[in-house]
Amino acid sequence: MPFTYEDVGATRDGRCPPGFHPLHVRTRIGEGHEVFSSASQAVMTWELHKAAGVRITTDATEAAPGVDVTVGLGSLIKAPCRIVWTLDEPRRAGWAYGTLSGHPESGEEAFVVDRTGDGTVWLTVTAFSRPAKWYTRAGGPATRGLQHAYARRCGAVLRRMCADFDEA
Repeated sequence: MPFTYEDVGATRDGRCPPGFHPLHVRTRIGEGHEVFSSASQAVMTWELHKAAGVRITTDATEAAPGVDVTVGLGSLIKAPCRIVWTLDEPRRAGWAYGTLSGHPESGEEAFVVDRTGDGTVWLTVTAFSRPAKWYTRAGGPATRGLQHAYARRCGAVLRRMCADFDEA
């Protein structure tokens, strides 16, 4: 199944293609190696998304390029995606998925955990999207507001998941 947009992988470079709405939400998760390790594992194994109340359907135990994932929002929306890239570096870990036919939006979303030089751990959610279904077009700015709220929720949930490991 092909992607529903042209610029596959653009989130890796922080680009937002013309005609798409950008999203960038950065949340402080905590400090230290244990927070980074725990946060990275939660992101890479879908645990963050499940804890944030999203239904994830996939055969893979963790994110890897080419893995298909269906994101369930409530009981009505099923959003098919495919992982387009992953990161597994000493100070950065994460992945991005792109939308497939049937997704209510067209675009890409990335979830990256990074540990800065001072030891602070951050979750950055970056995306670009545009409506692909009548109901997301009808939602207009409210749909983008929901996307921002979800990105902020991911940060808050991950911070709670890693609170026991925070060195701060």
